[in-house]
Amino acid sequence: MKKFNLFKEIITANTAELNEAIQSGKKFAININGKIRNEPFTSSDMLIYNGTPNKLKPLETTFGNKYQVVVDGDRVLIKAFGNWQELIAINTPLATYDDTTADGVAEFSNKGLEDIGWHATEFNITYRELVEVLEEKANGTILCIEQEKPYQFSGFGFINNFDDARDILFTICKEKIKKLIYEDEDFKRESLTDEEEEAAEFFEVI
Repeated sequence: MKKFNLFKEIITANTAELNEAIQSGKKFAININGKIRNEPFTSSDMLIYNGTPNKLKPLETTFGNKYQVVVDGDRVLIKAFGNWQELIAINTPLATYDDTTADGVAEFSNKGLEDIGWHATEFNITYRELVEVLEEKANGTILCIEQEKPYQFSGFGFINNFDDARDILFTICKEKIKKLIYEDEDFKRESLTDEEEEAAEFFEVI
């Protein structure tokens, strides 16, 4: 997965398109590619703004003081990291997983991925482990704010292809669970709980 760090990224929108949307007086959104979006949004939308700007204000200030906006001819350059707390609320319903809290990832919004996550926990495979696999092997975007000193991270994962992501996680979990059943005393075939046995069957291990 590629990372889109709002601390570093500048979103570029088209001046004419943005002015047209603002002057309409209607609510609209802007995604990380600078494109105007309207509801209903989908899991492929990663938004840096959603609202109704004040059309009487100049472009530089119409989105409020938490945005940094520069008009450069036919381009509008936007830095959105200052409004991260509001962006969390906007993107939570759209993302595949939410990694914005101290508790970390607790579920996947996609049912196929969540079925894997739910069953994998029976063999002590955590959502964090699964997310690390996705971020290494799957196609998608991590929309986040991240800095090194002092270290700070808050973000969301947006998966491009759920079928591919599911296959990746299923294979990883199947291999790990098979190894546990054959090698770990705590997960011997004959001593599995009903929940562990159900999970093993889900991953086609037994």
